[in-house]
Amino acid sequence: MYEMNRRQAIVAIGAFLALAGCGGDEQPKKPAGDDFTGNRDGAMSSYGPGTQFKAAVPLTFSVLYNNHPFYPIKNDWLFWSELTKRTNVTLQPSVVPLSDYENKRSLLIGAGDAPLIIPKTYPAQETPFVASGAILPVSDYMDLMPNFKDKIAKWNLQGDVDTLRQADGRFYLLPGLHQDYWVDYTLAVREDIMEKLGLKVPETWDDVYTMLKAMKAEYPDSYPLSDRWSIPTVGGNLLNILGASYGAPGGWGYRNGVIWDSAAQKFAFTGATEQYKQVLQYLNKLAQEKLLDPETFTQTDEQAIQKLVSGKSFVISTNAQTLVNEYRPPLLKANPDARLVKIPRPYGPLGPIKAAPHETRLENGIMISKKARDSKNFVAMMQFIDWLWYSDEGQVFAKWGVEGTTYTKDGSGKFKPAPDVDFVGLNPKGAKHLQKDFGFHNGVFAYGGTTELLQSTFSDEEVAFQKVMNARKALPVEPPHPLTDEEREQATLWESPLKDHVTQNSLKFILGKRDFGDWAAYVAELEGKSMGAYVNLVNGAYERYKKEHG
Repeated sequence: MYEMNRRQAIVAIGAFLALAGCGGDEQPKKPAGDDFTGNRDGAMSSYGPGTQFKAAVPLTFSVLYNNHPFYPIKNDWLFWSELTKRTNVTLQPSVVPLSDYENKRSLLIGAGDAPLIIPKTYPAQETPFVASGAILPVSDYMDLMPNFKDKIAKWNLQGDVDTLRQADGRFYLLPGLHQDYWVDYTLAVREDIMEKLGLKVPETWDDVYTMLKAMKAEYPDSYPLSDRWSIPTVGGNLLNILGASYGAPGGWGYRNGVIWDSAAQKFAFTGATEQYKQVLQYLNKLAQEKLLDPETFTQTDEQAIQKLVSGKSFVISTNAQTLVNEYRPPLLKANPDARLVKIPRPYGPLGPIKAAPHETRLENGIMISKKARDSKNFVAMMQFIDWLWYSDEGQVFAKWGVEGTTYTKDGSGKFKPAPDVDFVGLNPKGAKHLQKDFGFHNGVFAYGGTTELLQSTFSDEEVAFQKVMNARKALPVEPPHPLTDEEREQATLWESPLKDHVTQNSLKFILGKRDFGDWAAYVAELEGKSMGAYVNLVNGAYERYKKEHG
């Protein structure tokens, strides 16, 4: 499940202009008359962090439900009945298939037919609905959400949350909140091959080059690195993690094509920077020495996996679940002596970082329909959302379920599936499944939370990986540069042709079909596609926001 979540998040950010963060605490003033008279039916009169929310009267709230094919919705899930028992709230799901979720969500919101609660929305996906007033500026109602506010304060998340602010200074999405950065995507490497060649786990991208060269020398018919995740985003993970280590993320991290230049105190166009050129030069070196499979950027995931399984390659992009579920079983079947490991993300000129300026600790979140504000149960609904998605108790419930029924705790407080329950292979003998049979750890309701809770379903191997990554530094998030509706419309017209040109020429440079002596000409071509005007527009938005909101 997490693989799809993380990939969707990156794709979503690339779909619209990124709204990056501000460290200030200034909040827009609430609309006059927001005393919630007539909107408090069913609400708790005393509610705060650590308080179990329970509505004063039975309530029903509608929710848009993203139906995952791995655990399709069931009406008799324990999640539903136990949620009602604890909160006196019954959720009424409007069920939409995962494959059509984003399209159906847009249609429902546009027609004014959306449920009150609209989860599974990634940062920037709310932007198209702001101008119409179809969704609430949730930042106006933070006083109704004490758990949300408490976590922002305790975890120093104000700058991350401010990345969501629109040109009016408000934000319209309640994001999932992580205590720390969650780094998942990196490279998987054949550990048995490294040991055979006397190699250590590579720490830097230069080390990766050295490793690939040694593999090629021993196995001359191989392409040591043959990657996946290039459809639909060329170089999705590889260009993202490599580029981020240089300060110029491509692939999934390309987003709207601009990066913050902290030295110049302004934004620059990613695809024209010296850092991005160095990224392409690194990959070109791998390609020229036949260390990188040229089909990396066009092949399907299945083709890349088959090369790994058959021993034609030894390195591939991965995340935790992909390693365990997609790579190891067929690889071990083909070669019982093979050992594939997930290595800490290699670092480059920026040093050992766990997060680049374009990355935050936010997860997908919730939009609220404008209809909710007029409901007599509005305050109760916001308290309910605050408890289920943002309280410690609500997050444990959504993720693990009911103690003694779906999970237990050992003497050290560590979570374990109940004896008859399995989840991600933590209890393979369990005949029942936490998601499929009970409805817990559901992507609609379970995300964000403490690092301890996040890692409660991790293997020891993954916990060790996270320990290495969390010891690294995170760079400050970019300053905000939200565009007005008119600016966004113009920017969209420039973005697509610019991105297409960057993508096409990136492949030419990597594969040696265009010489780096043409770099100045390539940059001039980007200028001819309004690169300068686009960057000026973004920097103008940055200056305006700084002047108006600090």
